[in-house]
Amino acid sequence: MLVYKKTPLDLLIIFIWITIMLVFVKTPVLAGTFVRTALAIPAVFFIPGYVLIAALFPRNDDMGTVERVALSFGTSIAVVPLLGLLLNFTTGIELNPILITLCLYTIILVFIAAYRRMGLPEDVQLSIPFRRIYETVNTEIKTPRSRKDMILSLALVFIIAFAAGMVLFVISTTKTGERFTEFYILGPSGKAENYSANLKYNSPATSTVGVVNHEYSFVNYTVQVALNEKVLTFTRFTLSNNGTWEKNITFIPDKEGDGMKLEFWLFKEDNLTVPYRELQLWVNITK
Repeated sequence: MLVYKKTPLDLLIIFIWITIMLVFVKTPVLAGTFVRTALAIPAVFFIPGYVLIAALFPRNDDMGTVERVALSFGTSIAVVPLLGLLLNFTTGIELNPILITLCLYTIILVFIAAYRRMGLPEDVQLSIPFRRIYETVNTEIKTPRSRKDMILSLALVFIIAFAAGMVLFVISTTKTGERFTEFYILGPSGKAENYSANLKYNSPATSTVGVVNHEYSFVNYTVQVALNEKVLTFTRFTLSNNGTWEKNITFIPDKEGDGMKLEFWLFKEDNLTVPYRELQLWVNITK
């Protein structure tokens, strides 16, 4: 209980905030809610800078409240892209690495800031006067105002709420670019080269086929392998947006001849009349 009393309240709130945000982001049922976005905005635009400033300047007289808040926003805007740049050269910029890195960064600095602050005399420690802020706000609310002041106050609240709502809308709305699907075949070396041009009649042959979905939605695909326009085999599967499907497809050539056209057709949804994408190889088939 003694440790809890000494724990800086602002850092404790940040620790709890980050923990709740992590739960909302990683839980599928909660991930699509408005609360996740509301939790993520301060965690990106304010908290990273605040904990860094709190760790560097633990004394109450290091700087004023306005300067500390302004530096928190400015430092966050600088720190988050730097973390993204670091990830770009290591694990890649994806949701999980970004989330884990941002949470670890914040939690580590919370402990550093708490350690440095609690090592100072109590009268010089940085302290956020939550009670004084509450009393000031409560007094302002209860103070009688003229009609003109009330209208101006309501207009200000409306403008702030509208601006915050627009920011949330822009951040939470998925940016839709060009919709397309990647379709490719790979040779034995795993590259788009050195394809097998000589196949055996009535013997199994294998080709690596890949599909990448950039359609911004779940899509049902069908891949067909045809020899001189006769279908030898087909495969159906479903891909989410940005999902990748890459499999070895086995087929059995049922004709002999030189310069025969081996085709790979990709169909989208239930349209099996005209291929959505198609690839072809010229092969020789012998006994």
